[in-house]
Amino acid sequence: MSCFVQYTPYRLRESDWDAERQNLGDTVQGTLERFFPGFSDLVLQREVVTPLDIERVAGLSEGNIYHGELFAPQMFSFRPAPGYADYRTPIEGYYQCGSGTHPGGCVTGAPGKLAAQRIVKDRERAAEAGGRGGLGAGRKGGRHG
Repeated sequence: MSCFVQYTPYRLRESDWDAERQNLGDTVQGTLERFFPGFSDLVLQREVVTPLDIERVAGLSEGNIYHGELFAPQMFSFRPAPGYADYRTPIEGYYQCGSGTHPGGCVTGAPGKLAAQRIVKDRERAAEAGGRGGLGAGRKGGRHG
């Protein structure tokens, strides 16, 4: 069984995750035990992964699997950053998608679908303009093509 817990803070007030890892596991397991009596008797082994572990192993800042908080200042046209919400990058033909792009993380496939739609539109526009049928409009001077 795997138990995904949201949200835990990256910074703890009076301790750190290396010291508090097992306390987190105990709290989660105790909470499950309250709702499912006998649960703890079924646990043979557990691994507690903290935000710090995720940052160390996967390189995700503050252990955030969504590549940024899902708060208004980091969503919609601000995801991944202002001016880059259309999946294009400054490198012609190079697009981005994934948890760090709109509409954000989870396993929805939406960032990939939206990026693919952008690529198709850019290729169609390039073909109509007599271009290479082009992989990407890219960005010129940081502005949208």
